[in-house]
Amino acid sequence: MSAHLYNAPEERVAALRAKHAMISARISDAQKSPATTDLYLRQMKKQKLLIKEELEGIRWRKSANA
Repeated sequence: MSAHLYNAPEERVAALRAKHAMISARISDAQKSPATTDLYLRQMKKQKLLIKEELEGIRWRKSANA
């Protein structure tokens, strides 16, 4: 989703945190399944990392502007 769809940075942060939690749950469930491939887990973990990096960037910009 594009950042311009959100009215405030807080909404973007909330959406990113929700997505991060959802991916974490998917990873946890996938790790329990013997049918899960390593590729799938790597892709999910990469998505989770990208979200975390975006959250850190938002937090960094917020503190730099304070």
